[in-house]
Amino acid sequence: MLRHGLIAITLGSLLVAVGALTAAAEDARDIAPTGSLRVAVAVGPAASAFWTTRDPASGKPRGVTVELAKAAADRLHVPLQLVEYASSDDIAAAGSKDTWDMSFMPAEARRAQFVDQGPAYVAYTSSYLVRAGSDIRASADVDRDGIRVGCVEGTSTSRTVAKSLKHATVTTFAKPEAAAELIGKGELDALAMGTEAVEDLSRKLPGTRVLDDIVQSTGVVVVVPRGHAAAGAWVTQFLQSAKADGTVRRALDAGGSTNAKVAP
Repeated sequence: MLRHGLIAITLGSLLVAVGALTAAAEDARDIAPTGSLRVAVAVGPAASAFWTTRDPASGKPRGVTVELAKAAADRLHVPLQLVEYASSDDIAAAGSKDTWDMSFMPAEARRAQFVDQGPAYVAYTSSYLVRAGSDIRASADVDRDGIRVGCVEGTSTSRTVAKSLKHATVTTFAKPEAAAELIGKGELDALAMGTEAVEDLSRKLPGTRVLDDIVQSTGVVVVVPRGHAAAGAWVTQFLQSAKADGTVRRALDAGGSTNAKVAP
């Protein structure tokens, strides 16, 4: 009887294990149908909880979203493939082209036509970086005739700035590196980007300053291409679990966003 009981327990354990493996395989097929988890990331000149930068040694993207992508791929037990873009709008627009499975971006209602947005993992604010020697002290000083303002094309920050400024001249840049170069040369008076990104730039560009005013506030959310319901359910569960077990906190710290607070 004891032997029969042990056999039954062993068989039961095997069935549970097989069931778990089958469920995991189904999860992997839902979120990563090509066999690799393709995660879209935005690459720029300054790091933040959203923007990645290039590793000087390898040339590959590194940052908070890369760390979260690694954690998601590990949980699915599949290889990770990073897919690079110049902005969050570029990522969203590619959602219908089957080029990525999962991504992260600042939440914005207009993007719902391209992606399904899940929960936020961190609050995200945007601020102005002003050139060396500028007399600009607050956001109100930015909106004046003759003031030259730069933004990264295809970002929610660029749309907020374009709507709010009535007198300043706003120029959008396809690549954030170009805008960073011009403000470093003093050819732009202000640059609007994520607060962490402009703080990072200010440390690299002597004399530049970050204004205290917040241009925009939102959350960085996990997303999947629109209509991918099973994938959306999985990434939502993954992110909520990652916030609870410390994975998000570790990703923020590893990416240099040590002062960023994990979203509730």
